[in-house]
Amino acid sequence: MQNLTLRRWSGDDLGLLRIANTPEMTTHLNGVETEEQLFERNERYLRLWRAGEARMFVIEDEHDRAVGSIGFWHAAWRGAPALETGWFVVPGAQGHGVASSALSLLVDDARAHRDGRRFLVALPSVENPGSNGLCRRGGFELVGTITETFRGSELTMNEWVLDLEA
Repeated sequence: MQNLTLRRWSGDDLGLLRIANTPEMTTHLNGVETEEQLFERNERYLRLWRAGEARMFVIEDEHDRAVGSIGFWHAAWRGAPALETGWFVVPGAQGHGVASSALSLLVDDARAHRDGRRFLVALPSVENPGSNGLCRRGGFELVGTITETFRGSELTMNEWVLDLEA
């Protein structure tokens, strides 16, 4: 997909979280969230951006339609300060290069706003072929797997890392 832009997340974007909160879209995230959890996540995105600890974006197409979300936030990875990233693309826009284009834009933004953090880390479920393929195509290196509790259940994730200084 051509002509994508990343627009800063706003308080008006809660509806986009609702669109992505379906069993199909959350299969690799241990299921859907409650309305309260969605509201809290929306507020967290806004709060962390204001604090300089995250940069969350709406992915917009050439017609200014929201087709997904992508962002990064401060995290610790293997004991060192890092940035962690995550994304989603709404069903109607999947399979058209949206995630790849958005990730490329995000990596540029992460390099410009990394606050001395060297690595950008992505942790997709080991059972999520789309996101794992995106990481591979995006230049990330697969360095291992981890299992953590996420949304109340264990989730095994691949550890993909991109050196922002490279």
